[in-house]
Amino acid sequence: MPDLDEGQGGGRVILRLDVMMARRKVRGRDLAERVGITEQNLSLLKSGKVKGVRFETLAKLCQALDCQPGDLLEFEAE
Repeated sequence: MPDLDEGQGGGRVILRLDVMMARRKVRGRDLAERVGITEQNLSLLKSGKVKGVRFETLAKLCQALDCQPGDLLEFEAE
């Protein structure tokens, strides 16, 4: 099965966690504690320096921020 980036135009999915945190006025330390991840891992998620996120983590983020996955994820075409 070919990689999605090979010859199909490609693109990437971006986690807009920082935007939702600002809207909800939630600090990183508090969110990390509610979700059960380290502040360092939360920082990596916010900066986009991860290649993926577990559905379980995404669900916990949505619960803690009272939002839907689509509020956090954005597709950016190349």
